[in-house]
Amino acid sequence: MKKKWLVHLLAVLLFGLLVACGGGEESGGDNTGSESSNENGTEETAGNGDGEQKRHAFVFKNTGNPYGEKIMEGFETAIDETGGEAILRSPDQPTVEGQIQIIEELIAQQVDSISVSANDYDGLQPVLTKAMNQGIKVLSADSAVNGDSRTVHINQADPEAIGRTLVQAVAEMMENEGQFAILSATSQASNQNLWIEWMETELESEEYADIELVEVAYGDDLRDKSVSETEALLQSYPDLKAIVAPTTVGIAAASKVITDKELQGEVLVTGLGLPSEMAEYISNGVSPWMYLWNPLDVGYLTGNAANALVEEEITGEVGETFEAGELEGEFEVTESDDGVEILLGDPFKFDPDNIDKWKDIY
Repeated sequence: MKKKWLVHLLAVLLFGLLVACGGGEESGGDNTGSESSNENGTEETAGNGDGEQKRHAFVFKNTGNPYGEKIMEGFETAIDETGGEAILRSPDQPTVEGQIQIIEELIAQQVDSISVSANDYDGLQPVLTKAMNQGIKVLSADSAVNGDSRTVHINQADPEAIGRTLVQAVAEMMENEGQFAILSATSQASNQNLWIEWMETELESEEYADIELVEVAYGDDLRDKSVSETEALLQSYPDLKAIVAPTTVGIAAASKVITDKELQGEVLVTGLGLPSEMAEYISNGVSPWMYLWNPLDVGYLTGNAANALVEEEITGEVGETFEAGELEGEFEVTESDDGVEILLGDPFKFDPDNIDKWKDIY
């Protein structure tokens, strides 16, 4: 009886062992489980290994901005060429709070660099300082943050040249007489504010004694608000002769309002615009000419600068130089009024003679 009981017990144990072994083989053959394990292992290696793919993030002001989309396209191209991964993020609205939330998420992801086109010059300092303290390289591009919030700023053109050029342009269009207004982005946008300061400095010259800047309006780089602000300017200043919009969203919105109201020749528009969006208004005479740089190049230079910082080709010290992929020549880290910057180049004039060449490019 005892022997039969032992035989029965051994049979049960043997059956259990066989089932356990069978279960192990079945689990090992689960493709989903295997892939999940491999993905986790790969991610850990990518974050900590010496040969990992570097992750570079760009945070623009807001979604749906054609200018910003071109900057991020150029940034992604540069990062792809350097073998890294580009992460492109923007808040729905051009607010500092939206950018802070995104940057916090990027810090948690332990990206290698964060480049930002800022909605507020000072408002991002705490979160960007946090990023730098964790070893993340921080750059601003197009719209700067203060010098304590980043390693280097990528400047699309000399701010003084932009501001003075825009005043000289509108003065020529108005034949040095009359009222004009400025339609800017947000009141906190550091790049527009600096350009406007230089515009006001240029206006101090006696040659502009008969020109009056009546108002600086803010469309927040939103199409509908920029349209509303343009309409308000026309209503408030019936003798208005021109609008200067140092923002691609603003200049297109103002030009559309002038066109829709059939005010061609009565109210002129100039500023900074995308050729693809402004070709119609340059052709119909609403904007005799306007200016910009290639936003693709702004993003491309930013991506190359971010890579150079992460790879320690540069540290952000004045006088350092580096090459930026397909962009010609070397780019130098130079001193600015607040920190250091890397300058892309001078603004380019778009007019009826060349707009058809450029409108299909960007």
